[in-house]
Amino acid sequence: MNDMKETIRQFILKTYLPGGPRINQQKNTPLSTSGILDSLATLGLVSYVEKEFGIELEAHETGTESFDRIEDIAALVERKRAH
Repeated sequence: MNDMKETIRQFILKTYLPGGPRINQQKNTPLSTSGILDSLATLGLVSYVEKEFGIELEAHETGTESFDRIEDIAALVERKRAH
């Protein structure tokens, strides 16, 4: 799962934060609630995660309670893959 977290982290850094602030190494920085990602960026991240990890996310799964931190996103992907 650490590789998955790093893959997500690198996508965010390259796509949304080039040359900007870095997401901390613990991967627990809030993305939406801290303002790092706006709603359009979150949609882009959802699309990337679906394609990269071969899953389909429901709208209710992409709210801030389960899609705000890299750690939470990776856990969600793991749960979806397990089904």
